[in-house]
Amino acid sequence: MKDFIRIASGQGFWGDLPNAPVNQAKKGPIDYLVMDYLAEVTMSIMQKQKMKNPEWGYARDFVHVVEQVLPEIKNDGIKVISNAGGVNPKACKDEILKIAKEKGYNELKVAVVDGDDILDQIDELIKAGHTLENMEDGRPVSEIKDELLSANVYFGCQPIVEALKLGADVIITGRVTDTGLTLAPMIHEFGWDADDFDKMAVGTIAGHIIECGAQVSGGNFTDWEKVEDFVDIGFPIIESYPNGDFYVTKHEGTGGLVSEMTVKEQLLYEIGDPSEYITPDVIADFTSITVEETDPNRVKITGIKGHPDTPTYKVSASYNDGYKLSSTLVYSWPDALKKAIKGAEILEKRSEALGLNFDEFHKEYIGYNGTNENPVTDEALNTDFDEIQMRISVSGPSKNDLNRFGMELAPLILTGPSGVTGFAGGRPKASGVVAYWPALLDKNAVTPRVTLYEID
Repeated sequence: MKDFIRIASGQGFWGDLPNAPVNQAKKGPIDYLVMDYLAEVTMSIMQKQKMKNPEWGYARDFVHVVEQVLPEIKNDGIKVISNAGGVNPKACKDEILKIAKEKGYNELKVAVVDGDDILDQIDELIKAGHTLENMEDGRPVSEIKDELLSANVYFGCQPIVEALKLGADVIITGRVTDTGLTLAPMIHEFGWDADDFDKMAVGTIAGHIIECGAQVSGGNFTDWEKVEDFVDIGFPIIESYPNGDFYVTKHEGTGGLVSEMTVKEQLLYEIGDPSEYITPDVIADFTSITVEETDPNRVKITGIKGHPDTPTYKVSASYNDGYKLSSTLVYSWPDALKKAIKGAEILEKRSEALGLNFDEFHKEYIGYNGTNENPVTDEALNTDFDEIQMRISVSGPSKNDLNRFGMELAPLILTGPSGVTGFAGGRPKASGVVAYWPALLDKNAVTPRVTLYEID
């Protein structure tokens, strides 16, 4: 057993700093490089890409990352773990093995974790009595199953642990929990028992701390002026010990900031009930955590408690839910707000005259109430704003109706109040609305698959 291991975060989302994971592998010692590419909407984007090209559907940036760190994988024994596989992890695997062969790294072993994609199994699951009710409103998935774009189960860490036991150098998964990427190496290296729920909670909370990349090492920090260097911001590293203690840190000589407060802010990110952070591996108790800043850019985490996991997986599904369209016009002084209000009124009445069908018609006046939070008062109407941006957003079931409405925006420049100074982007077009469908599924209804691949 190792005395400790270093688990480095390389990406907090698909589109994060491209050089961050490479710097993690090259600027100092690490044992594991973990990268989180998937948000809920990302799966639907990848599914659409795969429908256009069967060789797509994964985070293609990831392939270039692996290519750049192949020397560190071979020479330093770094293991790479990522959910970059999206809805097509095998295609991602194929591309990585191809590049490794071209570069002469013929001993590279790549594992694929899949089985999370249940889109093609929805009818079968419904027949078996799995209603996949929406966790927010209780509707059964049968109501929207024909509009589904993606449906993926959140697996936990165990299939990743299995892949590590098989000797994988690179592990590509579909939808697993962000926290499972970090918990798995701890179980593998320290031999932790899956029923030791305090230890499972340790790895889960460590994973939560680094899942958003540099958000815990100074990025997006409330006291941002305390961060001396954003340009070369260092991504976080978990230094984990067999007894369950761990430190949050970063490579020496990098920018950013790891402090008690950066860690505490990240701990509060997207947790819901802090005493019951539910994952497939454990229910972690965030109220048990002790946070101590022991040295500059080094924070110790101890005291974590956990509770038994639930009998269900969470399902993250997405579906087509109509269309939307937005556009803006900028009105100048004098009476900028009055002009913008009149412009919106004209558009609404012209839409009614055309018989256009909308579910929603939103009017916002940026420069006064850009998030539509304040009603227009008499005082506001008599205020001399230099300019006001009128933003109109509509949604509805008919793409044709929304596109017809889009033809009304530009004509308003010469057929409405004077003083339009800005119309950007050309005629707006309707785009599809992708809605989120969270549900629960019995764990016995689906099984993760782990497959190890080597270069022929």
